[in-house]
Amino acid sequence: MESIRRQNPQVTLMSLEAAAASARGGFACLFSTADEYETALITERRAQGRYTHRRSYWPLALFVGCALIVAGTVLLFA
Repeated sequence: MESIRRQNPQVTLMSLEAAAASARGGFACLFSTADEYETALITERRAQGRYTHRRSYWPLALFVGCALIVAGTVLLFA
């Protein structure tokens, strides 16, 4: 405590200002609104390829399979 009292007040003030600037930097946000954040997030995810439409043949295969089962049942009992 004695060393703080003996220091130059200008040096102490500069030290406190540097600590405050450092603390503010930790909480700073790159985006000023939620819309900017969401736009950047969607852009990044598109760049990663997350929103690409992958062609799936499962619905078509299930439809053909069910149609064959129905046709087989109709032929079996007709």
